[in-house]
Amino acid sequence: MMMALTRSLLCMLLMLPLALWAQAEQEQGCLQCHTLQVSPAVHGIFANHHGAGKNGATNNESSAFCSGCHGASEQHRSDPLKQLPDIRFGDQASSPEQQNAACLGCHKGQERMAWVGSLHQQEDLSCAGCHSLHSAQDQVLSNGQQADTCFGCHRDVQAKSHLPSTHPVVAGQVSCSDCHNPHGSPTPSSLTGVTLNDTCFSCHAEKRGPFLFEHAPAAEDCGLCHDPHGSVNRDLLTSRTPFLCQQCHSAAFHPSQLMDGSGLPSGSSNMNLLGKNCLNCHSQVHGSNHPSGGRLTR
Repeated sequence: MMMALTRSLLCMLLMLPLALWAQAEQEQGCLQCHTLQVSPAVHGIFANHHGAGKNGATNNESSAFCSGCHGASEQHRSDPLKQLPDIRFGDQASSPEQQNAACLGCHKGQERMAWVGSLHQQEDLSCAGCHSLHSAQDQVLSNGQQADTCFGCHRDVQAKSHLPSTHPVVAGQVSCSDCHNPHGSPTPSSLTGVTLNDTCFSCHAEKRGPFLFEHAPAAEDCGLCHDPHGSVNRDLLTSRTPFLCQQCHSAAFHPSQLMDGSGLPSGSSNMNLLGKNCLNCHSQVHGSNHPSGGRLTR
């Protein structure tokens, strides 16, 4: 295994421009101490693009897979037992600002352009707190494993993900980053869309409209009726119908007695509200384009 690693490193060095030979030789010095036997986790970087010299640097495709992130660390090179690298991740880590500056030196712009001032940045979260640079595959980039990283902090969302009605995040069919941009966004909760509705419409396009007859709450904010992280009610509803409907429609063409679940009235109670469901008749609750859909019944 060690011989295979040496041949791989040699092939990589042969492809380097002459101007980078000195830098590559310096990187070789790191591996004289951090051997495969002593630091096996370190050598995992050769299985991803950081160790292969394709880290997206703007100046060149550098082979600086050590100093590119950890700094020149000259004092550490001269006395490795007493002096730590300039920039450290994990144990005895540098400040989040120093760590993130190393990452943002290459990874800036696009979806990370709103990192400064983002919720995670304000919480002093470092890039290495979620990402793993020395592994063959960063688990936070995998749909099946990303949630495990997010749930490390967002325990309330993890609890909701196991409720009867939820998005299939745990199953790996939906990832947290499908709705949220962890690197920052100008929207509340770092949503990927301009609004919550726009984020939901990226999957639920049939609810977008425009409709001839709109249901005002649905057009305003999906979160008024749905909890996107999970619910004990069907369809991620925040409350069971008809109780959810009666929070707004308390006296609209039906008996105005509020069905709060405290008792079952007798007599002429309207069974559409009590024993059944408002949606039995008002099925087009998100909006209708039918000429006779003014009451969202068709």
